[in-house]
Amino acid sequence: MAEGRFAPGHLGELTQLVPFEMVDEALSTTRAVQSRLRDLPSRVVIYLVLAACLFLEVGYLGVWRKLTGASAGLRVASPTASALVQARRRVGSRPLFDLLRARPQPRTDQGSAGAGCWWSRSTAPP
Repeated sequence: MAEGRFAPGHLGELTQLVPFEMVDEALSTTRAVQSRLRDLPSRVVIYLVLAACLFLEVGYLGVWRKLTGASAGLRVASPTASALVQARRRVGSRPLFDLLRARPQPRTDQGSAGAGCWWSRSTAPP
């Protein structure tokens, strides 16, 4: 679980809908994990792109402000629009494709109806 400025909740509701574990698996599978610690880690860039799909009208800087708006009191990177575009290019599209192939499946291991779901990968379209 991430801590500090990249903890769940500080990146908005997306971290609740798309768990870090899913994003990390997609990054690992596609070998898109950053090789050094950055102000804009690959995981954060994925959430930036997902949020950009929700806020088409505000551009990457506006989306960044929405993602980090709940981070009052924490040191948060202040990237330029160009830095956000470069981070997006660095991560590429493969992790997003892999992430979007993941589908929720009913959880049956706990034996109770409505216990939740787990994520599975499929090469076939949903």
